[in-house]
Amino acid sequence: MDEPRTYWPIWMDFLRRQGWVELAAWVLEAAGPLNILGAQLLYISQPLIPSTATQGFSALANLLEQEDEARAFAALLKGQP
Repeated sequence: MDEPRTYWPIWMDFLRRQGWVELAAWVLEAAGPLNILGAQLLYISQPLIPSTATQGFSALANLLEQEDEARAFAALLKGQP
């Protein structure tokens, strides 16, 4: 699998286009331990998604499993270094 952070610009672009940047940052920070449940749901749903999106879903699940990565992505969404 690609380095998970390679998907961050793609996700940020999508979130900006949808107007969900602030919401996504808030959810990543507020959900805390519940992020692991979200990761598990993504893993379970992989057979239902197109094969072209599997790596992106795996990277997102990986992000949700790692609290430090989730915080780093939330900070990036907020414009922090």
